[in-house]
Amino acid sequence: MKIIVAIAFILIIFSMGSALVYLMKDKGKSNRTVKALAFRVGFSISLFIFILIANRLGWIQPTGIH
Repeated sequence: MKIIVAIAFILIIFSMGSALVYLMKDKGKSNRTVKALAFRVGFSISLFIFILIANRLGWIQPTGIH
């Protein structure tokens, strides 16, 4: 489970980086920046929903603050 979440975070960060590169390279003349940011938002929402489902199914357990 930790590996899946870590890979998801890496993909989200990669998408943000690629959006920055597209923004600087294209100077706002193409849709690549918007597509990269839309992918990041969609992937972040998907990760959040996956974590909620994993918690509900018992794949992960909350530990709380000690």
